[in-house]
Amino acid sequence: MDRFELALTLVSCAAFMAVVAAISWRMARGSVSSQEGYFLAGRNLGGIFIAGSLLLTNLSAEQLIGLNGSAYGYNMSSMAWEVTAAISTIAMALIFLPRYLKGAFTTLPEFLADRYDPQVQRMSAVLFLLGYGLVTIPSVLYSGSLAVMKIFDVPVLFGIGEFPALVAMVLVTGVTGAIYAVFGGMKAVAVSDTINGIGLLIVGVLVLVLGLLALGGGEFLTGLSRLAADHPEKLNAIGGPEDPTPFGTLFTGMIIANLFYWCTNQYVIQRTLAARSLAEGQKGVLLSGFFKVLVPFLMMIPGIIAFHLYGPGLATIDLAFPQLVKDLFPIWLMGFFLAVLLGAVFSSFNSLVNSAATLFCLDILPSITSKTYDDAAIVRIAKIASIVVALFSFAVAPLLYFAPDGLWQIIRIFTGFYNIPIITIVLVGLFTRRVPALGAKLVIVFHVIAYGIIKFALADVVTLHFLHLYGVLFVIELGIMLAATWIRPRPEPWSFVSRQRTDLTPWRGAIPTAILLGSLVVAIYLMFSPIGLAGDGPLTGTFWTLIALLAAGNIGCWWLAARNGAAGEN
Repeated sequence: MDRFELALTLVSCAAFMAVVAAISWRMARGSVSSQEGYFLAGRNLGGIFIAGSLLLTNLSAEQLIGLNGSAYGYNMSSMAWEVTAAISTIAMALIFLPRYLKGAFTTLPEFLADRYDPQVQRMSAVLFLLGYGLVTIPSVLYSGSLAVMKIFDVPVLFGIGEFPALVAMVLVTGVTGAIYAVFGGMKAVAVSDTINGIGLLIVGVLVLVLGLLALGGGEFLTGLSRLAADHPEKLNAIGGPEDPTPFGTLFTGMIIANLFYWCTNQYVIQRTLAARSLAEGQKGVLLSGFFKVLVPFLMMIPGIIAFHLYGPGLATIDLAFPQLVKDLFPIWLMGFFLAVLLGAVFSSFNSLVNSAATLFCLDILPSITSKTYDDAAIVRIAKIASIVVALFSFAVAPLLYFAPDGLWQIIRIFTGFYNIPIITIVLVGLFTRRVPALGAKLVIVFHVIAYGIIKFALADVVTLHFLHLYGVLFVIELGIMLAATWIRPRPEPWSFVSRQRTDLTPWRGAIPTAILLGSLVVAIYLMFSPIGLAGDGPLTGTFWTLIALLAAGNIGCWWLAARNGAAGEN
């Protein structure tokens, strides 16, 4: 970039971000004076804002770079993390969310206190805070800042070293995200996420379209034909044992990991707990599921296009997406792209910071002091906690630069320290009545010790794929919970106490929409399989037969829903 191009990029980026900030500030104004307003946007979020915030909270530079890199270097098997997440959004909309809203919970540990006891609440909150503070927040900042630095050649542009450039990007990204989290609360986070989410979808479509045009020599359909005909093995999502995500893991640890993330992970579910009604919450969660099934097209197909354009010669697979953007985007679009990329990064960051402050104020603070705080004091403490978390992450994130391989390995497996025990005790808590708090405590302690020994002390002995390991530990921990019930059951069965603060009338279209979403998951796997686009020839008759059956089933479901709805109105 020359000076004019750099100035154009920075000015257009700043202009877009200023518009996002102004809209977010205006819509969030007056909503942060109470703790319910600060943490849950006054329980007044609609479906669109919930879906937009869920989308941007989940997608960041790590997905943009990593998923495209995986498709470039291997195939489509890693789409499992995104596509099968749609099944978990169905579970959230139909099973978990009605119960969370009925109890008017603000945090997941608050539910665990109600179901088990305050000690389980504190243990789970500490697990979340350690995971967020030591690994998740710093890694989001690091990966996003590194992506921006590489795509825009920040060290060359400003004539500084790589590490100072990285530190600068961490501070710019982190401070911007922290402003939303500290001063705007959940409403500002949700609004900014939604606007940036629209921008991310636009960027994804642009990269796909421009890539296909480049692949086809200026002809879109020619590019599409080349994508389908050349190297069809790259379009295979049925991963083998040597692929990043073997297909068998979808039915063991993958489904459990996604259930944890979409149904129990505090920084994800917090915006669903802020829904103005169950119907709006279900619409938002299911809409986010439809966005997830778009991810293979917007964040993996470009990686395959990069393979067609550059061959296997890139220095690392993670350069596929940055190289594609550099070569395809005109300079006048780079500012918008930079703003969207930064928005995706600080969206995850500000959501994590806001949720960490929520966990501290509502689940940890009451256990370390007997003092009673009013709403203004709680909000003030939350802002201080957010600043502390942000500053801590600013200090930790750049350190990943000095030992990225070892630390990235820890990052990949660290979530395993708390995702399986959390989803286990939540599932058992929701669907049983006699399991005691002892069972939950035993599971948390057992898992942290067992997982740590297996992943570190016995890493060379236990070579099981970590997703299969999730499945094995989940089954063992279910057994521990049931054994605790046999040894020392609750004296009285737990009963759910309704504290609803919102309308709990379910969305009439929730079930047929869920069926449609589940059908799309199946259809996408059929498309990216040997009987679909990954085959040696045209799409097979088997493929079209199965697609027709899925379509017929959905038409029938929607017809029944419409008929029952009409009967109910009469």
